[in-house]
Amino acid sequence: MGLTVAEKIIKAHLVKGEMKTGKEIAIKIDQTLTQDSTGTMAYLQFEALGVDRVKTKKSIAYIDHNMLQSGPENADDHAYIQTVTKKHGIYFSKPGNGICHQVQLERIGVPGYTLLGSDSHTPTGGGIGMLAIGAGGLDVAVAMGGGEYYLTMPEIVKVNLKGKLNKGVAAKDVILEVLRQLTVKGGVNRIIEYTGEGVKYLTVPERATITNMGAELGATTSVFPSDDTTKEFLKAQGREDDFTEILPDKDAIYGKEIEVNLSELTPLVAKPHMPDKVVSVEEVKGIKVNQVAIGSCTNSSYADMMKVAKILKGKTVAENVSLVIAPGSRQVLTMLAENGALADMVAAGARILESACGPCIGMGQSPCTDAVSLRTFNRNFEGRSGTKSANVYLVSPEIAAVSAIEGVISNPCDFDLDLDVEMPKEFLINDNMIMEPAEHSSEVEVVRGPNIKPFPKNDALTDVIEKNVLIKVEDNITTDHIMPSNAKLLPYRSNIPYLSEYCLTPCDEEFPKRCKEQGGGFIVAGENYGQGSSREHAALAPVYLGIKAVMAKSFARIHRDNLVNNGILPLTFDNASDYDTIDLNDILVIDNAIESVKEGKVTVCNKTKSLTYSLSLTVTDRQKDMLMAGGLLNMIREKNNK
Repeated sequence: MGLTVAEKIIKAHLVKGEMKTGKEIAIKIDQTLTQDSTGTMAYLQFEALGVDRVKTKKSIAYIDHNMLQSGPENADDHAYIQTVTKKHGIYFSKPGNGICHQVQLERIGVPGYTLLGSDSHTPTGGGIGMLAIGAGGLDVAVAMGGGEYYLTMPEIVKVNLKGKLNKGVAAKDVILEVLRQLTVKGGVNRIIEYTGEGVKYLTVPERATITNMGAELGATTSVFPSDDTTKEFLKAQGREDDFTEILPDKDAIYGKEIEVNLSELTPLVAKPHMPDKVVSVEEVKGIKVNQVAIGSCTNSSYADMMKVAKILKGKTVAENVSLVIAPGSRQVLTMLAENGALADMVAAGARILESACGPCIGMGQSPCTDAVSLRTFNRNFEGRSGTKSANVYLVSPEIAAVSAIEGVISNPCDFDLDLDVEMPKEFLINDNMIMEPAEHSSEVEVVRGPNIKPFPKNDALTDVIEKNVLIKVEDNITTDHIMPSNAKLLPYRSNIPYLSEYCLTPCDEEFPKRCKEQGGGFIVAGENYGQGSSREHAALAPVYLGIKAVMAKSFARIHRDNLVNNGILPLTFDNASDYDTIDLNDILVIDNAIESVKEGKVTVCNKTKSLTYSLSLTVTDRQKDMLMAGGLLNMIREKNNK
């Protein structure tokens, strides 16, 4: 029986377990990446492991998130990351060098390698045939220390691409169509693998757009084959030696298959406030626009920027529109500056932002009250832009640029546009903003600013847990809800005590206060709890506030793993209707908690209402040990002591 691309890479890296869907496996990690929003905590955890030098083939820390220096906090975190990485054998990409996923694709990633990143959009690397997975910072720290990465062997879903994209239709429309078909929950415990005749017509940047936004499916990762197109891209980056051909076997077996006919695809839009609320641009055409933002790790490649520049050339942005553009890397920005495309953007009225995440993560450029904001980003969760009342639409660069000129949502297919952009035969290569680590750790003193606080540590599981329900939330609660990530809070990513004051406040402003007054307790949630970012802070802040368990209808993969890593029980209702019978401040009791965790079945008694609930703990035996120890670091320490 033949293998898929994903299975070939997993097989080559398999350390433990069998490649059977639903079974736990462990794989060796070749590369890791962190960024500064999650990186400080990841490196504090790495230091706690006591490993002198990273064990991966290459690990790199990027500065691309916390870029507004309105006080010393962000700069202090950057100084810590730069020195701790230099000490421990990790490369460091300086602020201004670009967004981690864009730079990783251009300069670092290798087909056939495994990549683990403390950012949910790490699957961007699947665009060049990597098995690139987003995870919590602690998982990345363990991988840097030479530990394997554990995951449930996913089902491989085949997306059969037929035909070729028409003018005005973009790679963004491909992933929006997949989201329309599968929804934001459709990729959980799955790898999305793209095959078919249509693959050869997609460039590496287009493939990367698709794999990047596969994170919104909840997928473990997404991957394209590594083929002649991949080889040409790496050759143009001066990295032809990194190329390895990886194609699916003709008799490869997939667990599920869907089809996308590129030739029949039309421009699509994700309406507020979820990436899978996908409709044709025709359904929303004519809506007045206040802001257009082009960039992010989804759509900031050289090709994307050149198409935008071609559309804007000789035009003027509509008077009611604020247009901001952020090229994804310094390589892209420099090439735009050299060929005159940057001048065309500026002349049209665009404001050029630095090569960073910026408005995608709420770091500046919040739209006005009740605004309509078109963004080429990957998420449009309510309030993520920094303006709770804003209506954010996710669109392709083509839709964004045309709409910026017209002042209303517009269909690029209605215009005679020159969108022919040839991929460069040679990209501009300049890696002088990637700092090499020191040869000897003793040469470097780690700098720690006053805002950097120790990460919270959980206690070992007790046999009886009796606590109140401290909050009850609905379906699709994101990590933005659990741990807001705006420009005001991002400087405190290394200060969990401060951040905890804002935990789940978008849902209930009294939640942190209630936690402290009652000494912790339970969270009750609906479907897909914890979707979105990989940020571990959405588990660390609840640990600090004394949360013992989250009872939900279902969990997003990364957040569930982050809860387990930090010793919080992720419990799933066996009967979803039990959710309806629980209210705020109900007293819940788990007796025989240790034995229940071992069995994977937990009985919760509602003392307030004299009701009993059956819940499942869907974790592996290794994760059960982790929960009983109070988290992954505690378990590692116990093993080391033995």
